[in-house]
Amino acid sequence: MYIRIIPRLDIKGPNLVKGIHLEGLRVLGKPEQYAKHYYESGADELLYMDVVASLYERNSLHDIIEKTAKEIFIPLTVGGGIRSIDDIKSILRAGADKVSINTAAVRNPNLIKEASQIFGSSTIVVAIEAIRQSDGNFYAFTDNGREITGLEVVDWSKKVEELGAGEIILTSVDKEGTGKGFELELIRKVTSAVSIPVVAHGGAGKLEHIREAVKEGGASAISLASMLHYDFMANSKVDTTLEEGSSAFIQGGTSYTNVDKVNIQKIKEYLIESNIQCRI
Repeated sequence: MYIRIIPRLDIKGPNLVKGIHLEGLRVLGKPEQYAKHYYESGADELLYMDVVASLYERNSLHDIIEKTAKEIFIPLTVGGGIRSIDDIKSILRAGADKVSINTAAVRNPNLIKEASQIFGSSTIVVAIEAIRQSDGNFYAFTDNGREITGLEVVDWSKKVEELGAGEIILTSVDKEGTGKGFELELIRKVTSAVSIPVVAHGGAGKLEHIREAVKEGGASAISLASMLHYDFMANSKVDTTLEEGSSAFIQGGTSYTNVDKVNIQKIKEYLIESNIQCRI
């Protein structure tokens, strides 16, 4: 099995943004620039998330998806604000290869079943935002980790697989944006409970964190933001047109003291040296 490296691009309006624990979002630049760079650098797929879609209950990435699909030729997953079969149809028509659903899946689990039957399981991805509770268990949240669902993560993971989802994107909200490493216990619990691919997201700051998520956690793919964005901003000649404060946030702020500047090529070389298969 080849391990996939999937850059995650959180989108707010026309801009790429980044935060910590899915909050405190800062503008980093134009997502199209980052997407093109990651595609040319060897990304296996791309993940676009409309991070304010829940406020409007609709996904507003159609223009960005159409532009991206014309320039990149790797699978594109799009999430945020997707509520219905018609929403899925619209996103796929714009150029996405997969759709990621979270809130709508929690509110109406049958949407997973219906969508997978219409579009195929490989097209339907369920995003799970997990937060560890005081009893040690992980529970699923929606709306960027703001709303608790009452669903225990492992039970919910099994359910979405039964309903026909082809993949799970598993985010540790506790670790997201910190650079302190993945929540390995969470990843292990989910990958042990389901047979569909699990994409680990949230916490990577060093190369060894990626290796741990694969070898110790059992992840089939790794979704990265901070490490790749940091490298792109440090080495790119592209004008990222940052808002005030954003440059300091990503190039020297407290969250990035734990994050190494690493590109996709270096990640894949490291994985191969660690006896982990990936596409070069």
